[in-house]
Amino acid sequence: MKYGNLNYLYLLPVIPILIIGYILVFRKKMNDLNTFANRELLEKTGLVLSQKRQWFKAGLMIAGMLFLIFTLIEPKWGYRWEEVEKKGIDIVVAMDTSRSMLADDVKPNRLEVAKREVEDLLKVLEGDRIGLVAFAGSAFTYCPLTSDYGAFRLFLDDVNTSIIPLGGTALAEAIRKGILTFEANSKNHKVIILITDGENHDDDPLKAAADAEEQGIVIYTVGVGKKDGSYIRMKDESGQERLLKDRQGQVVKSRLDEITLNKIALETGGLYTPAYGTKWGLEKIYRDSIAKIEESAYKTQRVKRYMNRYQIPLFIAIVLITLEGFLLDRKKGNSMNSSLNRQTP
Repeated sequence: MKYGNLNYLYLLPVIPILIIGYILVFRKKMNDLNTFANRELLEKTGLVLSQKRQWFKAGLMIAGMLFLIFTLIEPKWGYRWEEVEKKGIDIVVAMDTSRSMLADDVKPNRLEVAKREVEDLLKVLEGDRIGLVAFAGSAFTYCPLTSDYGAFRLFLDDVNTSIIPLGGTALAEAIRKGILTFEANSKNHKVIILITDGENHDDDPLKAAADAEEQGIVIYTVGVGKKDGSYIRMKDESGQERLLKDRQGQVVKSRLDEITLNKIALETGGLYTPAYGTKWGLEKIYRDSIAKIEESAYKTQRVKRYMNRYQIPLFIAIVLITLEGFLLDRKKGNSMNSSLNRQTP
């Protein structure tokens, strides 16, 4: 058995409250009647309350309320199979995890800003599959294409600058790995969102972009950081912050390479956007551009559709509450009638 809406379980405390209310009402009724007349007179007039009848009526009402709550949570059992065609666009997010992404020219740092923007993107996806490629000096598929956004978030949260030990920023390798993440024979529309500070330390990323364009893949590039750049602060073994230095002992200053990222995007018919200011954002990029790409079916599958059975507990609740309204909670008053009959000649 499944349930469609468990949010109404908060109504369950109504039941003990109802029981307490009945106890108080029954006591008040007895006290009021005893104040009005003695028990012998009450029996003769048929006003004596029956505790069994009272609790039987109360039980009907309480059970009726339980079935009403059961109705609201929409119980489902039994199912039928349906053919469902899902539509969407395949999106691979290639995220730079090199140490330069720790630069804090955007707060708190470039990597955290990038992850936050991907989170916003997930909120507007509707049926699109999404995958994740992590790259630094090399690249690998961290999360395959999936429409399970909860699972994708787990991988996204785990992204850090330590998952790839090889330093550098291999943009070409990231694009190639993104291409391989797509299904080879798929006819779906494919998009790569390349998020990086753009400091390429590998072979020509434009050639990799040309390969993507030949396969109908559109690349959107996001430059994280500012043109002026920023020093990279890291903690040493003692926990002290220090500036990152190269092998020659020179302090490294990471600068955003917007020219390269623009060229990559233009090569495939995509767009470049910097990750600063108020006009950018993956959510905006998706709505203004990616979502306008013609959707195509990526999967047809048989799914179980459970049958909603709320009508059954609703019918039972109506019967119980209606029956409660017709029952009396008093004993029949036959004593006075019997006495009168004996006095009549």
